[in-house]
Amino acid sequence: MGSKNKLKRFRENENFANVIQPSREELTAGRFEWQGRWNQFFGNENPLILELGCGKGEYSLGLARQYPEANFIGIDIKGARFWRGAKTALEDNLSNVAFLRTQIELIDHAFAENEVDEIWITFPDPQIKYKRTKHRLTNSTFLQKYKHILKPEGIVNLKTDSEFMHGYTLGLLHGAGHEVIYAHHDIYKNEYSPKEVREIQTFYEKQYLEKGKPITYIKFRIN
Repeated sequence: MGSKNKLKRFRENENFANVIQPSREELTAGRFEWQGRWNQFFGNENPLILELGCGKGEYSLGLARQYPEANFIGIDIKGARFWRGAKTALEDNLSNVAFLRTQIELIDHAFAENEVDEIWITFPDPQIKYKRTKHRLTNSTFLQKYKHILKPEGIVNLKTDSEFMHGYTLGLLHGAGHEVIYAHHDIYKNEYSPKEVREIQTFYEKQYLEKGKPITYIKFRIN
């Protein structure tokens, strides 16, 4: 993407009512206005569901369409990517989806304790090299951040084409005594996979499937 297009998208994001872009200082200093008040942002008490590393926002949009009785927030640091999702949501009058530009490690500064009902992690970078372990979105540090913002019965969903990420996460969850509700190494070969896992596909997921790559899925609760 050219720099002119990026700048254009950044400018448009600033004017989109469904895009929130707090500074790092604003978050870490406890001055973020919507922390603990996301129900006021959406104007209702519906369940709050997050997608981490949302990219173009395809999954957030798909979930928002399927579940109008819930609120969805796609989170990514790359605003030029989720610009497409934010623009589509406005064009389609989807009032139950928004986009938050921030780093995932700051998630516990953007949401209050027990404020979130569910988290989706869709096709994250598996960070295979050992020195990149701290950046894996299902490592123990991130799981504790998720636990803090999730309600006691809150759910985390991991959908990935990476067998490494699938195995790493399963091993960590079992080792730490977390509750694995459902797991499968190839969801399209299992008719019992949840419908939102099979029916919503991102652009890149379709490419993975065309190459014959299995798509894995884990649904779990952090104890």
